[in-house]
Amino acid sequence: MWLLILSAVLLLAAAVLIVWILLNRQRNAAIVTQRIASLGGVGLAASNRRSLLEGFEQLDGKIDAELPKLLEQLGWRTIEQRARYYAIQICVPLAAAVVALVGSSLLRDGGPSYLTALVFLGVGFLLPKRWLRRAVAKRRAKIADEVSTMLPLLRMLFEVGMSVEQSLRALTQEGQHILPELSIEFKRVLTRVDVGLDLASELTNMAERLEIDQVTDCVVILEQLIRQGGGAVASLISLKELFDDRRTTNLQEKVSKLSAKMSGAMVAFLFPALLIILAGPGFIAIFGALSGMNQ
Repeated sequence: MWLLILSAVLLLAAAVLIVWILLNRQRNAAIVTQRIASLGGVGLAASNRRSLLEGFEQLDGKIDAELPKLLEQLGWRTIEQRARYYAIQICVPLAAAVVALVGSSLLRDGGPSYLTALVFLGVGFLLPKRWLRRAVAKRRAKIADEVSTMLPLLRMLFEVGMSVEQSLRALTQEGQHILPELSIEFKRVLTRVDVGLDLASELTNMAERLEIDQVTDCVVILEQLIRQGGGAVASLISLKELFDDRRTTNLQEKVSKLSAKMSGAMVAFLFPALLIILAGPGFIAIFGALSGMNQ
Protein backbone atom coordinates (compact mmCIF):
# COMPACT_ATOMS: atom_id res chain seq x y z
CA MET A 1 0.00 0.00 0.00
CA TRP A 2 2.89 2.38 0.69
CA LEU A 3 4.02 1.95 -2.94
CA LEU A 4 0.57 3.08 -4.08
CA ILE A 5 0.70 6.16 -1.89
CA LEU A 6 4.24 6.94 -3.06
CA SER A 7 3.20 6.66 -6.73
CA ALA A 8 0.21 8.94 -6.24
CA VAL A 9 2.39 11.50 -4.44
CA LEU A 10 4.97 11.39 -7.23
CA LEU A 11 2.31 11.93 -9.89
CA LEU A 12 0.86 14.89 -8.04
CA ALA A 13 4.36 16.27 -7.50
CA ALA A 14 5.03 16.00 -11.23
CA ALA A 15 1.86 17.94 -12.01
CA VAL A 16 2.78 20.64 -9.48
CA LEU A 17 6.29 20.82 -10.93
CA ILE A 18 4.93 21.37 -14.45
CA VAL A 19 2.66 24.18 -13.26
CA TRP A 20 5.50 25.73 -11.26
CA ILE A 21 7.84 25.73 -14.27
CA LEU A 22 5.20 27.44 -16.40
CA LEU A 23 4.56 30.05 -13.75
CA ASN A 24 8.28 30.60 -13.24
CA ARG A 25 8.66 31.53 -16.91
CA GLN A 26 6.02 34.19 -16.46
CA ARG A 27 7.29 35.52 -13.16
CA ASN A 28 8.74 38.75 -14.48
CA ALA A 29 5.64 39.51 -16.52
CA ALA A 30 3.44 38.59 -13.56
CA ILE A 31 5.26 41.07 -11.29
CA VAL A 32 4.71 43.87 -13.77
CA THR A 33 1.05 42.85 -14.18
CA GLN A 34 0.52 42.86 -10.42
CA ARG A 35 2.01 46.34 -10.08
CA ILE A 36 -0.12 47.73 -12.88
CA ALA A 37 -3.19 45.99 -11.49
CA SER A 38 -2.57 47.37 -7.98
CA LEU A 39 -2.25 50.88 -9.39
CA GLY A 40 -5.50 50.42 -11.27
CA GLY A 41 -7.37 49.15 -8.25
CA VAL A 42 -7.43 45.48 -9.24
CA GLY A 43 -6.91 42.98 -6.45
CA LEU A 44 -3.94 40.67 -6.07
CA ALA A 45 -6.13 37.58 -6.49
CA ALA A 46 -7.19 38.71 -9.95
CA SER A 47 -3.55 39.27 -10.90
CA ASN A 48 -2.55 35.81 -9.68
CA ARG A 49 -5.44 34.28 -11.61
CA ARG A 50 -4.29 36.10 -14.75
CA SER A 51 -0.74 34.81 -14.21
CA LEU A 52 -1.98 31.25 -13.81
CA LEU A 53 -4.01 31.52 -17.02
CA GLU A 54 -1.01 32.88 -18.88
CA GLY A 55 1.05 29.99 -17.55
CA PHE A 56 -1.43 27.49 -18.94
CA GLU A 57 -1.47 29.43 -22.20
CA GLN A 58 2.24 28.61 -22.63
CA LEU A 59 1.18 25.00 -23.22
CA ASP A 60 -0.49 26.12 -26.46
CA GLY A 61 1.06 23.96 -29.16
CA LYS A 62 3.59 22.24 -26.87
CA ILE A 63 1.46 19.27 -25.79
CA ASP A 64 0.20 18.68 -29.33
CA ALA A 65 0.74 20.89 -32.37
CA GLU A 66 -2.79 20.14 -33.60
CA LEU A 67 -4.55 21.33 -30.45
CA PRO A 68 -4.37 25.10 -31.17
CA LYS A 69 -5.94 24.53 -34.57
CA LEU A 70 -8.75 22.40 -33.11
CA LEU A 71 -9.41 24.90 -30.32
CA GLU A 72 -9.53 27.68 -32.91
CA GLN A 73 -12.07 25.76 -34.99
CA LEU A 74 -14.13 25.05 -31.88
CA GLY A 75 -14.26 28.77 -31.12
CA TRP A 76 -12.28 28.57 -27.88
CA ARG A 77 -10.02 31.58 -28.39
CA THR A 78 -9.88 33.28 -24.99
CA ILE A 79 -7.18 32.59 -22.43
CA GLU A 80 -9.72 31.21 -19.94
CA GLN A 81 -11.12 28.69 -22.43
CA ARG A 82 -7.72 27.46 -23.57
CA ALA A 83 -6.41 27.28 -19.99
CA ARG A 84 -9.47 25.25 -19.01
CA TYR A 85 -8.83 22.73 -21.78
CA TYR A 86 -5.10 22.39 -21.03
CA ALA A 87 -5.85 21.92 -17.35
CA ILE A 88 -8.20 19.09 -18.30
CA GLN A 89 -5.57 17.69 -20.66
CA ILE A 90 -3.06 17.50 -17.80
CA CYS A 91 -5.36 16.43 -14.96
CA VAL A 92 -7.34 13.68 -16.72
CA PRO A 93 -4.32 11.40 -17.45
CA LEU A 94 -2.97 11.85 -13.92
CA ALA A 95 -6.37 11.14 -12.38
CA ALA A 96 -6.80 8.07 -14.60
CA ALA A 97 -3.37 6.76 -13.56
CA VAL A 98 -4.13 7.28 -9.86
CA VAL A 99 -7.50 5.52 -10.22
CA ALA A 100 -5.78 2.62 -12.00
CA LEU A 101 -3.19 2.30 -9.24
CA VAL A 102 -5.84 2.38 -6.51
CA GLY A 103 -8.12 -0.06 -8.34
CA SER A 104 -5.35 -2.51 -9.17
CA SER A 105 -4.06 -2.46 -5.60
CA LEU A 106 -7.53 -3.21 -4.25
CA LEU A 107 -8.23 -5.99 -6.76
CA ARG A 108 -4.82 -7.63 -6.69
CA ASP A 109 -2.94 -9.14 -3.78
CA GLY A 110 0.48 -8.44 -5.25
CA GLY A 111 0.18 -4.66 -5.11
CA PRO A 112 -0.56 -1.99 -7.69
CA SER A 113 -0.10 -2.69 -11.39
CA TYR A 114 2.11 -0.04 -12.97
CA LEU A 115 1.42 -1.37 -16.46
CA THR A 116 -2.30 -0.78 -15.94
CA ALA A 117 -1.55 2.71 -14.65
CA LEU A 118 0.54 3.39 -17.75
CA VAL A 119 -2.28 2.20 -20.02
CA PHE A 120 -4.80 4.38 -18.17
CA LEU A 121 -2.37 7.29 -18.40
CA GLY A 122 -2.25 6.94 -22.20
CA VAL A 123 -6.02 6.53 -22.49
CA GLY A 124 -6.58 9.55 -20.24
CA PHE A 125 -4.26 11.60 -22.44
CA LEU A 126 -6.18 10.66 -25.61
CA LEU A 127 -9.72 11.12 -24.26
CA PRO A 128 -9.75 14.96 -24.13
CA LYS A 129 -8.49 15.21 -27.69
CA ARG A 130 -11.05 12.63 -28.79
CA TRP A 131 -13.80 14.75 -27.28
CA LEU A 132 -12.29 17.86 -28.87
CA ARG A 133 -12.32 16.30 -32.33
CA ARG A 134 -15.97 15.29 -32.00
CA ALA A 135 -16.95 18.76 -30.78
CA VAL A 136 -15.10 20.38 -33.70
CA ALA A 137 -16.77 18.03 -36.19
CA LYS A 138 -20.21 18.90 -34.81
CA ARG A 139 -19.52 22.63 -34.97
CA ARG A 140 -18.20 22.41 -38.52
CA ALA A 141 -21.33 20.51 -39.56
CA LYS A 142 -23.52 23.20 -37.97
CA ILE A 143 -21.61 25.95 -39.79
CA ALA A 144 -21.94 24.10 -43.10
CA ASP A 145 -25.71 23.89 -42.59
CA GLU A 146 -25.90 27.56 -41.64
CA VAL A 147 -24.18 28.60 -44.88
CA SER A 148 -27.16 27.30 -46.89
CA THR A 149 -29.44 29.46 -44.74
CA MET A 150 -27.13 32.47 -44.96
CA LEU A 151 -27.00 32.65 -48.77
CA PRO A 152 -30.68 33.62 -49.32
CA LEU A 153 -30.35 36.22 -46.55
CA LEU A 154 -27.27 37.70 -48.19
CA ARG A 155 -29.06 37.79 -51.53
CA MET A 156 -31.96 39.74 -50.02
CA LEU A 157 -29.60 42.18 -48.32
CA PHE A 158 -27.67 42.75 -51.53
CA GLU A 159 -30.88 43.34 -53.44
CA VAL A 160 -31.84 46.21 -51.11
CA GLY A 161 -28.51 47.92 -51.78
CA MET A 162 -26.34 46.92 -48.82
CA SER A 163 -22.62 46.37 -49.19
CA VAL A 164 -20.81 43.23 -48.04
CA GLU A 165 -19.75 44.75 -44.72
CA GLN A 166 -23.22 46.15 -44.03
CA SER A 167 -24.78 42.78 -44.86
CA LEU A 168 -22.42 40.93 -42.54
CA ARG A 169 -23.12 43.40 -39.74
CA ALA A 170 -26.85 42.94 -40.24
CA LEU A 171 -26.47 39.16 -40.13
CA THR A 172 -24.32 39.39 -37.01
CA GLN A 173 -26.72 41.67 -35.14
CA GLU A 174 -30.09 40.36 -36.31
CA GLY A 175 -29.31 36.75 -37.20
CA GLN A 176 -27.80 35.47 -33.96
CA HIS A 177 -30.65 33.02 -33.42
CA ILE A 178 -30.75 31.91 -37.07
CA LEU A 179 -26.98 31.71 -37.60
CA PRO A 180 -25.47 31.30 -34.10
CA GLU A 181 -22.09 29.87 -35.12
CA LEU A 182 -21.55 32.04 -38.19
CA SER A 183 -22.54 35.11 -36.16
CA ILE A 184 -19.65 34.38 -33.80
CA GLU A 185 -17.18 34.08 -36.67
CA PHE A 186 -18.45 37.18 -38.48
CA LYS A 187 -18.41 39.16 -35.25
CA ARG A 188 -14.74 38.39 -34.80
CA VAL A 189 -14.02 39.36 -38.42
CA LEU A 190 -15.90 42.66 -38.08
CA THR A 191 -14.12 43.42 -34.80
CA ARG A 192 -10.79 43.12 -36.59
CA VAL A 193 -12.13 45.22 -39.45
CA ASP A 194 -13.08 47.96 -37.00
CA VAL A 195 -9.43 48.32 -35.96
CA GLY A 196 -8.36 48.89 -39.57
CA LEU A 197 -7.80 45.46 -41.10
CA ASP A 198 -9.00 44.52 -44.58
CA LEU A 199 -12.38 42.78 -44.75
CA ALA A 200 -11.50 40.51 -47.68
CA SER A 201 -8.28 39.33 -46.03
CA GLU A 202 -10.04 38.64 -42.74
CA LEU A 203 -12.75 36.63 -44.50
CA THR A 204 -10.08 34.60 -46.27
CA ASN A 205 -8.31 33.97 -42.95
CA MET A 206 -11.60 32.87 -41.42
CA ALA A 207 -12.19 30.38 -44.26
CA GLU A 208 -8.64 29.01 -43.94
CA ARG A 209 -9.04 28.68 -40.20
CA LEU A 210 -12.36 26.81 -40.35
CA GLU A 211 -11.48 24.61 -43.36
CA ILE A 212 -15.11 24.15 -44.43
CA ASP A 213 -15.78 23.84 -48.15
CA GLN A 214 -19.10 25.71 -48.00
CA VAL A 215 -17.54 28.64 -46.16
CA THR A 216 -14.58 28.74 -48.54
CA ASP A 217 -16.82 28.84 -51.62
CA CYS A 218 -18.96 31.59 -50.12
CA VAL A 219 -15.94 33.65 -49.08
CA VAL A 220 -14.52 33.47 -52.62
CA ILE A 221 -17.67 35.15 -53.97
CA LEU A 222 -17.71 37.76 -51.20
CA GLU A 223 -14.04 38.54 -51.71
CA GLN A 224 -14.58 38.97 -55.44
CA LEU A 225 -17.52 41.25 -54.71
CA ILE A 226 -15.41 43.36 -52.34
CA ARG A 227 -12.47 43.63 -54.71
CA GLN A 228 -14.31 44.16 -57.99
CA GLY A 229 -17.86 45.17 -57.09
CA GLY A 230 -20.86 44.31 -59.25
CA GLY A 231 -23.85 42.10 -58.71
CA ALA A 232 -23.40 38.78 -56.95
CA VAL A 233 -27.02 37.65 -56.83
CA ALA A 234 -26.61 35.19 -59.71
CA SER A 235 -23.45 33.73 -58.15
CA LEU A 236 -25.15 33.33 -54.78
CA ILE A 237 -28.13 31.62 -56.41
CA SER A 238 -25.82 29.22 -58.28
CA LEU A 239 -23.89 28.52 -55.10
CA LYS A 240 -27.11 27.87 -53.18
CA GLU A 241 -28.23 25.40 -55.86
CA LEU A 242 -24.84 23.71 -55.71
CA PHE A 243 -25.09 23.31 -51.93
CA ASP A 244 -28.62 21.94 -52.26
CA ASP A 245 -27.38 19.40 -54.80
CA ARG A 246 -24.58 18.37 -52.46
CA ARG A 247 -27.01 17.98 -49.59
CA THR A 248 -29.36 15.91 -51.76
CA THR A 249 -26.46 13.72 -52.84
CA ASN A 250 -25.34 13.22 -49.24
CA LEU A 251 -28.88 12.31 -48.18
CA GLN A 252 -29.18 9.83 -51.04
CA GLU A 253 -25.86 8.29 -50.01
CA LYS A 254 -27.04 7.99 -46.41
CA VAL A 255 -30.31 6.39 -47.54
CA SER A 256 -28.40 3.91 -49.71
CA LYS A 257 -26.14 2.97 -46.78
CA LEU A 258 -29.18 2.64 -44.53
CA SER A 259 -30.85 0.32 -47.06
CA ALA A 260 -27.73 -1.84 -47.14
CA LYS A 261 -27.65 -1.98 -43.34
CA MET A 262 -31.34 -2.91 -43.23
CA SER A 263 -30.73 -5.66 -45.80
CA GLY A 264 -27.93 -7.04 -43.65
CA ALA A 265 -30.14 -6.97 -40.56
CA MET A 266 -32.94 -8.71 -42.49
CA VAL A 267 -30.60 -11.44 -43.71
CA ALA A 268 -29.14 -11.91 -40.23
CA PHE A 269 -32.43 -12.10 -38.31
CA LEU A 270 -35.32 -12.69 -40.69
CA PHE A 271 -33.77 -15.33 -42.97
CA PRO A 272 -33.04 -17.88 -40.18
CA ALA A 273 -36.61 -17.57 -38.88
CA LEU A 274 -38.00 -17.94 -42.42
CA LEU A 275 -35.78 -20.97 -42.99
CA ILE A 276 -37.05 -22.58 -39.80
CA ILE A 277 -40.69 -21.97 -40.77
CA LEU A 278 -40.35 -23.23 -44.34
CA ALA A 279 -37.81 -26.02 -43.96
CA GLY A 280 -38.69 -27.06 -40.42
CA PRO A 281 -41.62 -29.39 -41.31
CA GLY A 282 -39.51 -31.08 -43.99
CA PHE A 283 -36.66 -31.74 -41.59
CA ILE A 284 -39.10 -33.05 -38.97
CA ALA A 285 -40.62 -35.43 -41.52
CA ILE A 286 -37.18 -36.65 -42.58
CA PHE A 287 -36.10 -37.22 -38.98
CA GLY A 288 -39.36 -39.05 -38.30
CA ALA A 289 -38.90 -41.31 -41.33
CA LEU A 290 -35.31 -42.10 -40.34
CA SER A 291 -36.34 -42.91 -36.79
CA GLY A 292 -39.09 -45.22 -38.18
CA MET A 293 -36.57 -47.06 -40.33
CA ASN A 294 -34.35 -47.66 -37.33
CA GLN A 295 -37.22 -49.27 -35.50
